[in-house]
Amino acid sequence: MDSFQVNCWSEHEELKVVMLCAPSIADVSDLTIAEQVGWSDTVNHSKALESFMALKMILENAGVKVIDYAKELPIDQQLLSEQLINRYFVRDLACVIGNRIVPGNAGSSLRQPEYPLAHALLEKWFPQQLMPMLQPLHSFECGDVLILNKDAVLINLGMRTTIEAIEGIMETILHEGFSEIAVIDLPKSNDTLHLDMNCNVVNKNLVIAKSFVRYFPVQVLTAQSRRFDMVESFLKHHGFEVFWLDSYKTIPDINFINLNPETLVISKQASKQQLLAHPLLKKKNFLEVDVTELEKGGGGIRCMTMPLVRT
Repeated sequence: MDSFQVNCWSEHEELKVVMLCAPSIADVSDLTIAEQVGWSDTVNHSKALESFMALKMILENAGVKVIDYAKELPIDQQLLSEQLINRYFVRDLACVIGNRIVPGNAGSSLRQPEYPLAHALLEKWFPQQLMPMLQPLHSFECGDVLILNKDAVLINLGMRTTIEAIEGIMETILHEGFSEIAVIDLPKSNDTLHLDMNCNVVNKNLVIAKSFVRYFPVQVLTAQSRRFDMVESFLKHHGFEVFWLDSYKTIPDINFINLNPETLVISKQASKQQLLAHPLLKKKNFLEVDVTELEKGGGGIRCMTMPLVRT
């Protein structure tokens, strides 16, 4: 793999390098089994792979370097990895905050094998940038992290992320130069599983969010103090307007990724007209990709992508 240094200071600047993972070789052809593993419907591997390749092609055609981490695993680990049905949701495994890689800890036993496989590669590739692993009992899934800008990070204390884990990474985040970490505690259900199922950064000065989120306070952590604020007030303090959604399809409408400040990669199932209704989004380029088969696993495009470099 070509040598480079990871860095990521926002959710909206130009994406240069991203980590993905192709879907498992397994079919989930029985609806009862799909529900038992937390999926909304049956999934056909061939269709899922087509969706994955379409997403990969959109990114590569835009000049983004794409790393499929499963291809880099030793053969014996590949044999295990290819059977892990959620492995394409790489966002949860780790995140780049500033110049550091913050490793995740699985909050679900079904996903535990993925984490050490990915972390071993990240440690091999970026030994100076990977922070020490969290305590095993302190679950932390990186779909709960939004990097607002160089000053602020928003983290959800949800189904899969503990306060102990947040306390464990706080010093690293502040040391990178971020001044404030806001912690929000959203409802713990499948529809609100991670922060990026409830809100997302859509522009340098715009966040899109489900309307109920406005009623939640945040605890703002700094190097010197802790205080409470309301989420909208906190976001406005850091230069963000909020586009509140009263109606939405959780995965396709919220779970997108910024390719660069002008371009969003969105699901073909997204309510595009709703996005275009906001004046700040009317000039955005929308690259649509059909990831319907992959979305049945309970996550969207953001869940499937781990940015390593944004400029």
